[in-house]
Amino acid sequence: MPDGSVLHLPIRPIGVAGLIATQASFPVVHALVRWMAEAAAPLRAEMVLGLPTLGHVFAPLLAERLGHANWVAAGYSRKLWYEERLSVPMRSITTTAERRLWLDPRMLPRLEGRRVLLVDDVVSSGSSARAGLALLQAAGLRPVGLCVAMIQTRAWAAEWPADIPVVSVCETPRLREEAGGWVPAPG
Repeated sequence: MPDGSVLHLPIRPIGVAGLIATQASFPVVHALVRWMAEAAAPLRAEMVLGLPTLGHVFAPLLAERLGHANWVAAGYSRKLWYEERLSVPMRSITTTAERRLWLDPRMLPRLEGRRVLLVDDVVSSGSSARAGLALLQAAGLRPVGLCVAMIQTRAWAAEWPADIPVVSVCETPRLREEAGGWVPAPG
């Protein structure tokens, strides 16, 4: 961590260190949010859009820490007033089924004309973050950056737009299991 402390995380069978925000203690979440805010401050965001589900742990706290009065939550469930045009297909490294990511049209006034920061818990394959980009694009917006607590591998980097910075608290490599345990995978 930025202060030299160590966060012990389990290794998931998919070869990544597993940060599950809903299982973290309040002191850990608050420390991560403090560091996320420091990393995101230079982006001068005016609104935070949090990605479900675990990004919702960090997004409201980060928005508050950045001095915002509120935030916007993208979601997986469609409410009666949601519009198809404000949804995109989504799949993540930890979810096998495809689902849709939705944006409440009533939240557009909070986003329009603002410097929007996309927030999630981690970026690993990048599929969730790219769905967030597509959702913002459907609303006619482009974020000023992506802020995550942890970068899990750089598998996402080749397909990520060069003009959208990604900031984080920490980074872990892809891992592979060997006879002696887990080790960083080549590349």
